[in-house]
Amino acid sequence: MLNTGKLAGRVIFITGASRGIGKEIALKAAKDGAKIVVAAKTAEPHPTLPGTIYTAAKEIEAAGGQALPCVVDVRDESAVQGAVQEVVKTFGGIDVVVNNASAISLTGTLETSMKKFDLMHTINTRGTYLVSKACIPYLKQGQNPHILNISPPLNMNPRWFRDHVAYTMAKYGMSMCVLGMAEELKPHGIAVNALWPRTAIITAAMKMLGGSDVDRQCRKPEIMADAAYVILTKDSRNYTGNFAVDDEVLRDVGVTDLAQYAVDPKATLLPDFFLDEALSAGVKETFIQQGGKPKFDALGGDKPSEGAAAGGGPIADLFTKIEGFLSEDIVKSTQAVYQFEVTGSDAGQWFLDLKNGSGSCGRGPATSPDSTFKMSSDDFLKMFSGKLAPAAAFMTGKMKLSGDMGKAMKLEKMMGKLKSKL
Repeated sequence: MLNTGKLAGRVIFITGASRGIGKEIALKAAKDGAKIVVAAKTAEPHPTLPGTIYTAAKEIEAAGGQALPCVVDVRDESAVQGAVQEVVKTFGGIDVVVNNASAISLTGTLETSMKKFDLMHTINTRGTYLVSKACIPYLKQGQNPHILNISPPLNMNPRWFRDHVAYTMAKYGMSMCVLGMAEELKPHGIAVNALWPRTAIITAAMKMLGGSDVDRQCRKPEIMADAAYVILTKDSRNYTGNFAVDDEVLRDVGVTDLAQYAVDPKATLLPDFFLDEALSAGVKETFIQQGGKPKFDALGGDKPSEGAAAGGGPIADLFTKIEGFLSEDIVKSTQAVYQFEVTGSDAGQWFLDLKNGSGSCGRGPATSPDSTFKMSSDDFLKMFSGKLAPAAAFMTGKMKLSGDMGKAMKLEKMMGKLKSKL
């Protein structure tokens, strides 16, 4: 989507702008000649995550904008207030705030430590509230002032609370700021809106949650940047209190070619959380063809061994094949025990021990599992055969996960290595 120049000279304070969606919004605005405040924690290179506030600032300047990198932890009131004062001193005021900084832990109540709970709530809800509060006095004097929170519609469907109530509460806290502040600030002409993606967006966080193969099922962060640009260039007195979805925003202004935003235009997109259409959307079984036949076909037909496959059945056959690939190297790199509670036509409990010895697997409960997966036998077989991505299974409710999310992700990496052999 082409820039219109409407953000030229505008001062835009963006939290979490060193990478991902925040940085893309910054780069989009920079093409108009906006003045961007890169407010984020990363001043030194991170061992696994790309970008710092300084590398982002260089990209913003190269795109045509001005940049002010500020080391800001949105949990720290003095750091936020200090950054706001530095911005006002440098650029003369603040016109736009984008609350993008966020923390995520997709864990159930028993698996969510209070440390993680506090982290999500102090960054997502409190951080959004604090940054908005600190900037409002200057937004009142700003040009076409906007606050935009990267947060979802307030959907009260229990499905979005069931598996990760702490995260949902924290993310909805950002959206509740929209609900309240939009009305509170309407007399001052300050727009307050939320923007949320229809599909998963490929960012460093998404790669961490979804594994190395998830990118082709995602859209690029540019779609959120373009949608944010549309919102931030609307009249703040006439467009406020909205919970917008990225592709709807773009369609409303005539952008019909959404394939340009896909990492792989041929792949089925992974729906994001909090939108109910994700619950009914069938996850199309893509990337399963090898020589014109689904990989799943290779799982049947072999006679089960006496080990993992005791009792017979497709899942028993699958575990027999897995058993043949276990090794001390896999155990050393994984260090986790998994339990699978399978329902449906081939119901039962199964375990995969990748913590002890050279590894083991079979029928029955696991001893002290680190992560437990609950799903139907059909979806279980599809997942292990490459027909159903674990991230897609989780996000569409086909798989329920409890326990250590980090170790669950290690299983997906192992599955990726074994996929071509199973």
